[in-house]
Amino acid sequence: MSYKNHLRAQLVQARQYSEGLLKAFQTPAEWLHQVHPKANHPLWFAGHMAVVDDFFIRLVAPDKSLPEPIFAELFGPGSQPSPNMDDYPPPADVLRYMRDRRQALLAILDDLTDDDLNHPLPKAKGTPEFLRDWGSVFQMAAWHEGIHSGQVSVAHRALGHKPLAGG
Repeated sequence: MSYKNHLRAQLVQARQYSEGLLKAFQTPAEWLHQVHPKANHPLWFAGHMAVVDDFFIRLVAPDKSLPEPIFAELFGPGSQPSPNMDDYPPPADVLRYMRDRRQALLAILDDLTDDDLNHPLPKAKGTPEFLRDWGSVFQMAAWHEGIHSGQVSVAHRALGHKPLAGG
């Protein structure tokens, strides 16, 4: 399997796991469930994935970026989850943006070659040092989602839902 196909498989698998968790959340109380007052809730996770995927898109194909300023404010790096549903767009809108941004990210990856993934990433404000080339952007998208989906998994289990795997 090529490097590009490995990256694509990781992105798809990470998102399938997240989607499996998210489909369990139906009520405002579930979407905003925090296992600790400082913990991220499922709605914050969905919005955060959208905002960060759009950031990754901006790094590789800026013309494909579709930033939503209110989303960046509510879900961007450094934002804090609110326990108040009135502070957020409806979950369906957040999920739509999350899914759209991931599809755009995957489409960009699909148009690249393995050699393209070695393209150096210019240093820009807000870009972590470890993002050195286009390939590292897609790698980070997968592991970043894994970190945060683990947080959602804890909320999922705390609400009494069965684990998605191994349980």
